[in-house]
Amino acid sequence: MSEENKAVIQIRDNGSIFVKGNVELLDTDGNVYETKRVFSLCRCGASNNKPFCDGTHKSIGFEDKSRVK
Repeated sequence: MSEENKAVIQIRDNGSIFVKGNVELLDTDGNVYETKRVFSLCRCGASNNKPFCDGTHKSIGFEDKSRVK
């Protein structure tokens, strides 16, 4: 797999899950969400556009700084 097609998923401090690359996002029934090559997923649970992030985490004061252990 080339670096250009490599999928990257990054947990952002106090924010969303950043997704970049050639990925397919499915709902629980296997239906495909329409996405772009770069998008963010909600992690705070308060987005009005779930499963996508709409920036609500900023206004509700969501905090989490996950790190690999």
